[in-house]
Amino acid sequence: MRTLFPVILLLLSSTIFSAEIKLQVLGSGGPIADDARASSGYIVSIAGRERILIDAGAGVFQRIGEAGINMDELSFIGFSHFHTDHSADFPALLKSAYFGNKTSPLTIAGPAGSAPFPGLNDWLSALFAPGKGAYAYLSAYIDGSADPFALNAVEIPLTKSVITRAATVDEYTVSAISVPHGPVPALAYSIQTADFKIVISGDQNLSDPAFLEFVKNADLWLMPFPIPEDAGRVARNLHATPSRIGEIANTAGVKTLLLSHFMARSLVNLEQNVALVKKHFNGPVLLAEDLAQWSIDTDVPQQGWQKN
Repeated sequence: MRTLFPVILLLLSSTIFSAEIKLQVLGSGGPIADDARASSGYIVSIAGRERILIDAGAGVFQRIGEAGINMDELSFIGFSHFHTDHSADFPALLKSAYFGNKTSPLTIAGPAGSAPFPGLNDWLSALFAPGKGAYAYLSAYIDGSADPFALNAVEIPLTKSVITRAATVDEYTVSAISVPHGPVPALAYSIQTADFKIVISGDQNLSDPAFLEFVKNADLWLMPFPIPEDAGRVARNLHATPSRIGEIANTAGVKTLLLSHFMARSLVNLEQNVALVKKHFNGPVLLAEDLAQWSIDTDVPQQGWQKN
């Protein structure tokens, strides 16, 4: 039996004056502009500071502004994969941050490549490389001139036996593991403090048993929900069915499940699809909407996640 190791990333530390952890949904939709939802994007705040952004799909730029997110406080952006509905707004967000007061490096993580998908480093180069990137006028972020701040790129290997460490952890830890999303290199992320664990899954079909250990005992698991139970073979190779999500949540001992990344095919019979999840999982099931946010006091976790 092979030994599986999640990839451990950085994050810088600061003193925590509050026990609150908050997750805000910036985009709860998918790749089709048909239901007024932005594509995937999620902010995790710790002790009142907006620290972590996972994914930046189309529409997230606008939601960042609507939510009043202070990008100066961000220390980490993680990309689950490089489909447009998870990454398209990143250049716009980076340019927006230029007008703020951030000077410390911003860590950017994403998967290694597998043709035809580039890895994080090649993706950043295609966007910002001096003289040839699509947005070469923003090349200071990657060429070392750091105006106003530099990007620290951490490309995550797809091999599960590889550990990557970027820094000593104090305030929180972000870890990542490769997940099966058909032919697309994809990651899931775990955000942990001393007492709490949030898992934000990338798109995946939940066929790899390694993920079960990764999500085990999560206080909150955010899982994409784009297909119904009777989806076809191609869709099921990319995404997990409702019943499979419920089974994994139950087996892994997840405390609360948050469903997101909706598409028309999962929304048309949403109540029926959610019932299939609840058939296997008895814990709270939350449904994402753009700009919705939930928080929890880690000193009083029995109160559960409160919608703000």
